[in-house]
Amino acid sequence: MSAFIQQLPALIGVVIGALGSYLAIVRGDRARFRREQTARWEERRLAVYADYARSLKKSVTLTYRVASYLGNDPHPHPLSPQEAEPLLAEATLARDPSGETLILLGSPEVVERARAWVVGVMEMEQFLREGTRDPQAWQTLLERQRAGREGYYAAVRDDLALPPGHSARWPLSPVPPT
Repeated sequence: MSAFIQQLPALIGVVIGALGSYLAIVRGDRARFRREQTARWEERRLAVYADYARSLKKSVTLTYRVASYLGNDPHPHPLSPQEAEPLLAEATLARDPSGETLILLGSPEVVERARAWVVGVMEMEQFLREGTRDPQAWQTLLERQRAGREGYYAAVRDDLALPPGHSARWPLSPVPPT
């Protein structure tokens, strides 16, 4: 019995060491799992945010082209409202699923900024459906849409803890007469 009692402190030390190792491994695994899960969700949100922006940008590009046809915009590739109608309908249908995914996975701030951007785009679409020929009013709508896009991208960068980015406002120099 005395040999057992002499070895008891060593045995207790081994049990405590094994228990400590087990707890350290479990805590490390949990922390790694949380980091990996956070990274996966951030990657997924970035993909959702980019998909939404891409789908909305299709509508924006089409509106530029129709506005050019109506004399409101200098876009180099005008498109008649009749030719654009099915393309605009397709772009609108394509942005609905990405908008729903955005609502599901996006932060409240990003979703609100996306709403502001899409409202600006919808106003541009309505302006063109009415066949309005008013370059000044069109410029006002463009500025509102661009501010909406800029706000959306800023909210996305903030949500994903990305560094500030470019405003995407690229002034075009006037084309010299030939």
